[in-house]
Amino acid sequence: MSYVYCSQCGFQNPEAANFCARCGAPLPRDQPTDATMAFTLGDDDAAAALEEIPVKGPTLVVRSGGGREGEAFEPKPDRTLIGRSPECDIFLDDVTVSRRHAIVRRAGAALEIEDLGSLNGTYVNRKRIESPGRLADGNELQIGKYRLTFFA
Repeated sequence: MSYVYCSQCGFQNPEAANFCARCGAPLPRDQPTDATMAFTLGDDDAAAALEEIPVKGPTLVVRSGGGREGEAFEPKPDRTLIGRSPECDIFLDDVTVSRRHAIVRRAGAALEIEDLGSLNGTYVNRKRIESPGRLADGNELQIGKYRLTFFA
């Protein structure tokens, strides 16, 4: 078995890991990995891709993970629970996702995401969140092995 060492804390992680099991830092990669597609204003491909999203308004779109690429979820009016439990509003079926992993809540006119004490953490733009964080258009969320993009 091969290992990858964390550049932040030196912890020995399995080669397949993307984040350090001890400190949560992204692990270095020698080969390209799945990355979130970036769109720039005026990009015709971006406009075409956004037209395919089945809902209008705030939306979370799965970019990679679990063979669910392209699935879109519209947050509920008050709160949206994300996790591995089938009772969650956004059900992400993988052992890297906690049963009740994170919650998206309304905060006035904006939306916030909060980690619910998950083992692997919740990341916004590759930074682990420790307290509720406001979501902005284009934010990348990582929940377990799933990467989602938030569109306002």
